Amino acid sequence: MTDRPVLRVVTDDPTPPYEQLRRQLQGLIEAGVLSTGDRLPPLRQLASDLGLAVNTVARAYRELEAVGMVSSRRGGGTRVTHNAPHVSDAERLRLLQQQAATFVQQARLLGT
Repeated sequence: MTDRPVLRVVTDDPTPPYEQLRRQLQGLIEAGVLSTGDRLPPLRQLASDLGLAVNTVARAYRELEAVGMVSSRRGGGTRVTHNAPHVSDAERLRLLQQQAATFVQQARLLGT
């Protein structure tokens, strides 16, 4: 990833942090922002960037690996797999609208 997408975890959100992260990464993969072969940030780096425990990030990665969206290799990192689904323009629009709704909800939680 050259221009890394911004990932955020909202502490006031009742959704567990690993699930927030998993959803965001899945959305980026489904929308084509992350492509086959793109490497996800190392566990420790992403955990540090987001202020999370390494196991929290590891769980999000494991969940994505379980559905075939990413694959992890010791020493090779975690990469988006060729099994990542390709979405139609209509589905991409639906995903973008979902992301926008999530953004608005999070902004409201923050009082803006």
